[in-house]
Amino acid sequence: MASQEQAANPIEPHVVETALSGYELLNDPRLNKGTAFTNAERDTFELHGLLPPHVATLDWQVKRRLDAFRGLGTDLQKYIFLRGLQDSNETLFYALLTRNIEEMMPIVYTPTVGVGCQKFSHIFRKPRGLFLSRPLQDHFADILQHSRFDGVEAIVVSDGERILGLGDQGAGGMGIPIGKLSLYTACAGLHPSTTLPVLLDVGTDNRELLADPLYIGWRHERVRGAEYDALVETFIEAVRARWRHVLLHWEDFAIGNANRLLARYRDRLCSFNDDIQGTAAVAVGALLSAVNVSGEPLTRQRIAVLGAGSAGTGICALLLRAMREAGADEAEARSRFYLVDRDGLLTADMPGLQSFQVPFAQPRERVAGWTLQAPGRVELADVVANAHPTVLIGTSGQPRAFSEAIVRTMARHAQRPIIFPLSNPTERSEATPQEILAWTDERAIIGTGSPFPPLQCDGRKARVDQTNNAYVYPGIGLGAVAAKARSVSDAMFLAAARTLAELSPARTDRAANLLPPLTDLRKISFHVAIAVAKKAAAEGLAAPLSDDDIAAAVLTKMWQPAYASYRRLR
Repeated sequence: MASQEQAANPIEPHVVETALSGYELLNDPRLNKGTAFTNAERDTFELHGLLPPHVATLDWQVKRRLDAFRGLGTDLQKYIFLRGLQDSNETLFYALLTRNIEEMMPIVYTPTVGVGCQKFSHIFRKPRGLFLSRPLQDHFADILQHSRFDGVEAIVVSDGERILGLGDQGAGGMGIPIGKLSLYTACAGLHPSTTLPVLLDVGTDNRELLADPLYIGWRHERVRGAEYDALVETFIEAVRARWRHVLLHWEDFAIGNANRLLARYRDRLCSFNDDIQGTAAVAVGALLSAVNVSGEPLTRQRIAVLGAGSAGTGICALLLRAMREAGADEAEARSRFYLVDRDGLLTADMPGLQSFQVPFAQPRERVAGWTLQAPGRVELADVVANAHPTVLIGTSGQPRAFSEAIVRTMARHAQRPIIFPLSNPTERSEATPQEILAWTDERAIIGTGSPFPPLQCDGRKARVDQTNNAYVYPGIGLGAVAAKARSVSDAMFLAAARTLAELSPARTDRAANLLPPLTDLRKISFHVAIAVAKKAAAEGLAAPLSDDDIAAAVLTKMWQPAYASYRRLR
C-alpha cells in the first residue's frame, strides 16, 4: 500500500492512499486521473460535479489527447500543449509520450525545446522543479529538505548558459532539465516522482532577457569566478547531505565550466555530464556501427572533428579508449585525431589550449609539409585535403560548415566516408543528409545530431540515423540508480556505447540503419542499464550482484504509466 508521497510507486502501482480530495486531488499532477476516476472514487474523493459524468479509460484519454496534439499548427504550440499536460496529469502525459515517442521526442526535446527555452518566460504557467537563484544560496539546504523530495533519485541541473546552440538563456534554461527528465521517465522508466529538474540561476548576460519585462529569472548579470564556484559548491554539498545516493546529471554548462565541474565533482557523488559523456557514448556507439559497415577496422580510421569543445573532445576521448581496447598503441591512436576549432587545427604550439584539448593537439611538424589555403592557419578543408580522414564529425554549431568542396574531397579518398554532422538544433547542422549523399554518390554513412526526414537512397526510403543522446543517457542513469553506483566511469560509458552498437540493425545487415528505431528506446535503455550496472560492479563502484539480481534491480526501477486504484487516507 502506497502513501500519497509514494503515489504510483513502481513496486506497488495498484493502490494509492491519499488524504487529498476535490480540487486538491485534481490539481496534483502525480495523482490526477481526470475523467478516469471511477464513480466509486468520485464518491470517496468528492469529485462528483467537478468532472463530466463520462468515466474514461487511459487508452481513451490518450487517443483524445493525441487527436488534440495533432490538430495543433506549430511545434511550439505542441510543446506548450505537452508541458501543460505534464503539469496536470503525469500518468496521461507519459502514456501519451511513450506510445508516440518517435513523433513527440522532437517536441519534448530537441529541436523544439530550444524554442521553448527562448520563450520560457512568456509561456511559463506552473512551477516544476527548483529554481535555485543566487539570492537564495544560503537556503539551498533548507529548500532541499522538504519532504516532497524524499524519493528523489535523479537530478538534472543546468545553469542555462549554453542551451543547445542558442547560448545563454538564463532561467529559460529550465526547459532543458525538464525535457531531459521527461525522457528519463519515457525511455528508461524512472518514476517521475523520483526525478528533480534544477536550474542554478546565477543571472544572465543575455541583454534581450535582461531588458524583457516578462523575464522570470534573477535580473542580474551572470555571476562568475569564485562567487560562481561557491554557489555550485553550496548546491553540491546540499545534495550530498540530503540524499544517501542520487544521480546528478550536468547539462548545458558553458565550455569554461562543463569540464572542470565534471572533473571536480564526478568522484564526490554519482554524476556525469551528458553534453560531454552522453554525446560521446551515443556518437561512439553509432560510429562503431558505421565502422562495421565501412569494413575498415577502428584502429585504421582517421578522424577529423570540427568543434573542439567539450562535446567534440568528449567523443574523441571515448573513441580513443575504444581504439586502445581494440589494440592500438596510444601514440599511434592519438595521431589519428585532427580537431579543428575557431583558430584552426589544434596544434601543440597553439596558445590558450584547454586541458581537455591538449591530448588531441597535433605536433606542428606533422603539418609542416601540408599545402594550405592560407599560410600559417590550418582549416578543416586543409585537414581533409592533406590527412584524408575517413570519419568527419561536426560539433561546431556552424551551419553549412561541411561544404560541398570539403565533402567531395573527403569522398575522393574514402570508399565509405563516415560523416556525422552532430550540431543541433537542426538549423545549425553542418550539412544536411541529402546534401552529403549527393556529394558522395550515396556512399556516405551518415549520422546526425538533429532529426531529418527520411532519404531516398538506392531507390528506397531510408530513415536518417539521429545520434540522439536519448539512446544512451536514460539507460546510463537507470543503470547507475539501480546499482547505486558511487560514480560513473569512462568504462561505463564505453560499455553503453558498445551495447548500442550491438543492438544496431546494421550489425546483421550492412544496408540497414546504424541505430535502432526510437520506438525501441525502452528495450535499449534496459540493455544499456544492465551493461552499465555490470561494469560498475566489476570496477568496484557498486555492490557485487549476480546478473539476475542486476536485471531485477533494473526492472524494478522501470515504471510503466498506468493508473492506480485510490483509497482514502483518513
